[in-house]
Amino acid sequence: MDFKVIAYLTYIIISLGLTVWVGRTLHKHGRSFLLDIFAQDHLLTDSINKLLLIGFYLVNLGYILYNLITRLKIENAIDAIELLSVKVGMIVIVLGIMHFANIFILFKMRAKNKRIVREII
Repeated sequence: MDFKVIAYLTYIIISLGLTVWVGRTLHKHGRSFLLDIFAQDHLLTDSINKLLLIGFYLVNLGYILYNLITRLKIENAIDAIELLSVKVGMIVIVLGIMHFANIFILFKMRAKNKRIVREII
């Protein structure tokens, strides 16, 4: 089998695995944070949490597929490993940026909700 095909398959497997693992982890552990933001409304929290997960998967899947193609010649295992390190590294960076962007937005929402509650009291 061609080294490029092996690199592509390895990239897809690693990237999808990382995306699913991060998505499930965020979905599971982010629920309590969302419950706090949405005043313990379990139905709303679960709906938003699922929508965030779907959006997370769609954006990452799109980026994984967009980033798949390379014009480099992959002639040996070293070339394949170097290509994979760059491509998987970019996936990890995108996952991290998305995570921190979500946390920042949710933190702002939480602060706004707390401020509104204080004004009411």
